[in-house]
Amino acid sequence: MIRAVVLVLLAAIGSTAVSGAPAAFAQSAKADVVYVPTPPLVVDAMLTLAGVKAGDVVYDLGSGDGRIVIAAAKKFGARGVGIEIDAALVKRANEAARVAGVSDRVRFVNDDLFATRLDEATVVTLYLLQSLNERLRPKLVRELKPGARVVSHVFNMGPEWPAQKLMNVEGHPVFLWTIER
Repeated sequence: MIRAVVLVLLAAIGSTAVSGAPAAFAQSAKADVVYVPTPPLVVDAMLTLAGVKAGDVVYDLGSGDGRIVIAAAKKFGARGVGIEIDAALVKRANEAARVAGVSDRVRFVNDDLFATRLDEATVVTLYLLQSLNERLRPKLVRELKPGARVVSHVFNMGPEWPAQKLMNVEGHPVFLWTIER
């Protein structure tokens, strides 16, 4: 269902680039966003597949309302950083973190996901389009340390970087890669 909505929206906007926000469109200083949140079961599956634990630093590129980073802190004891181009969603995520009691372990940054340094991340979560994942791939490989995990909802990284694991959560594919050098 969500994939069908994304495909319909893509057809409607033509060749517009897609942002790092889950199913959000146009990665630019001015966001043209259609926000579709990751379902809670998929959030849990992504974090579980990535093996998130206390001591991890989870970066969510296109963090939307912050649900993945907040879940990583609340359920797994990790720290987290959400990168989101839409300032209103950053504000919403910060409020959600406060309500969840994890503001001391998470932060949300209003930034372009391609401009953000990822060196600190041990886990990176994504819900982008295939084309953005493929554009991000060199950055992920260059900036993440060996052993860091990358997990993506719906879209993979292209044939040049096949996923190490694939999980299906009620029709939602979730892919996992580990950075190796």
